[in-house]
Formats: sequence, C-alpha cells, structure tokens
Amino acid sequence: MAKELSDKIAVVTGGAAGLGRATVERLLEDGARVVIADLDPDLGESLANGYGPDVRFRRTDVADAEQVRGLVDFAVKEFGGLHLMVNNAGVSGAMHQHFLDEDFADFQRVLSVNLLGVMVGTQAAARHMAANGGGSIVNISSIGGIQAGASVPTYRASKAAVVHFTKGVAVDLAEYGIRVNCVAPGGIPTQLLASATAAGQEGDAEEMTRRIRAHMAAVQPLQRQGTPRDVAEAVAYLGGDRSLHTTGTVLTIDGGTTAGPKPLRA
Repeated sequence: MAKELSDKIAVVTGGAAGLGRATVERLLEDGARVVIADLDPDLGESLANGYGPDVRFRRTDVADAEQVRGLVDFAVKEFGGLHLMVNNAGVSGAMHQHFLDEDFADFQRVLSVNLLGVMVGTQAAARHMAANGGGSIVNISSIGGIQAGASVPTYRASKAAVVHFTKGVAVDLAEYGIRVNCVAPGGIPTQLLASATAAGQEGDAEEMTRRIRAHMAAVQPLQRQGTPRDVAEAVAYLGGDRSLHTTGTVLTIDGGTTAGPKPLRA
C-alpha cells in the first residue's frame, strides 16, 4: 500500500522539539521528505542526521521574514519542490498573575514569531505552490486563540489572529489549488506552558505549571491526555489527499475543551 505523502516535500517550522518534532516523525512515516526549521542548530542537525537522507535542517528564526523566504527556497533547492508548509514555531511570552501586572515586554517577539512568522511562511510557500499546481499549508494556532481566558493576553491575541488570517488567505488562495487550514491544540504537554510560567510568575513556577495542567485536565470532557502525536495526526490528514475538499477550517485537538467543560455529576 502506497504511503499517502510519498513524493511530497514538507517544511516544519519549530520542528526540532514538541509538536514540531512529532509532526516531522509522522510525516516521515507517511513517506514525505522534510525540512526541519528551528533555532537550535545542534539539535536540528542531530535530528536530521538521525532521521536519514529524507530530512534536512535549516536554522531559521521565523520572526525574520528573509530567513523564512530563504527556508522555502532551501526546501525547493534541496528536494525539488514544496507541497506542505507547516507553520508551527511559536512562543508563549511571560505569564503574569493579573493583566494589570502585564508589562508587554515580550509583545513584539510574541507577535513576530506567532503571527508574522505564520503570515510570511504562508506567503512564501504559496508563491511557490501557486506556480506549481497547488499544495497544503497548515498553521498551528491554539485553543487559547479560540477560547477566552485570563492569562497571556498577547499569546492569545496572536493565536486568534492566526485563525482569522488562515481563513482569509484560504479564500484568497483557493483559486491556485492551495488549501490553508489551522490546527488548534489544547491541553497537550509541551514546554510552552512551563516557559511561560517560568518567565512571568513570582514564586514556584513549577508548582504553578502543575496546577494549570491539573485544571485543564479537570475541565476537559474527554478524560484522556492529549499528546503531540495527536496534533501530528491532524497535520498529516490536512497535508494529504484525504482533505482535498477542506480549506479555511480550524481543527481543534483538545479533548472537547472548547465544546464545553466537563459537567458536574451528582
């Protein structure tokens, strides 16, 4: 049986760890050739060498538009094309106890990585795809961009913007056979939450991270711990031919959290 992504070339930003690494591994299983883009050259090169000849690494800061454009050019040069662009790289920013304590010190960095990086990555990939028969672009948002909450306002705003941007360009790029979709994870254990609490909390950041994770698990209707692999499966689906009639959609991978909290039972 042929693998669904055989002969497909993919780029995954933030691909050396967390959701990105799981996505790289899932795409490789399905036969794709993959460029890992990440800020960590040691880890990125090590992974690329370990995964074998179907993987390349390119150090990329997605906040730098020229580096993102260079990333797409690199993928095309190395593998001969680009069929799937996964704009996954993201940062959280510092988590403060209250909005009145927010100093917006990391505002530019969060917006540059989480939003500008996605926008430029989408445009650079689409320019190639438009001239070469179309393709698929998957932008990673978060349920924090869908569901209101009292913390990390800049992060939430950036992820909400990714959702709206994705829908808009999906309409704009459809004439070229380019599908643009969004995956919104929630409750997936990665280092993003820990980095946010460590950067902004006074006191025991590790304990705060544990309490937040416990709260998220308590209100999630589906009592199963989500994993990076769950997100990777969604990306693989949106990147393959099973989703040829799907564009401008947001696929939540959150155990039902955005549908509503787990009900209280007597």
